[in-house]
Amino acid sequence: MDGYTIIGLMAGLCTTVAFLPQAVKTWRTKSAKDLSLGMYSIFCIGIILWLIYGFLISNLPIIFTNIASLTLAFSILYFKLSFKD
Repeated sequence: MDGYTIIGLMAGLCTTVAFLPQAVKTWRTKSAKDLSLGMYSIFCIGIILWLIYGFLISNLPIIFTNIASLTLAFSILYFKLSFKD
C-alpha cells in the first residue's frame, strides 16, 4: 500500500467517522427535527456519485470510505424521515 492510498484511507476515515456522533445522537434521542432534510438528501446523492466515481476508476479508498459514509448518512436521512418531531 503506497502513501497516497494511506492518505486517502485516513481522509475517508475522518470524514466518515464525523457522521457517527450525529447518527448515535439522533438514534438515542429519536429526534431529527434540527437536521436539514435537504442537506442530507443532497449529501447522500453526492456520496452515491463519489461511489460510482470510485468504481469507475477502481479506487479502493474512495469505494470503501463512501460505502461507510453512505451507510451513516442514509441512516440519519432515514431517522429524519421516520421520527416524528
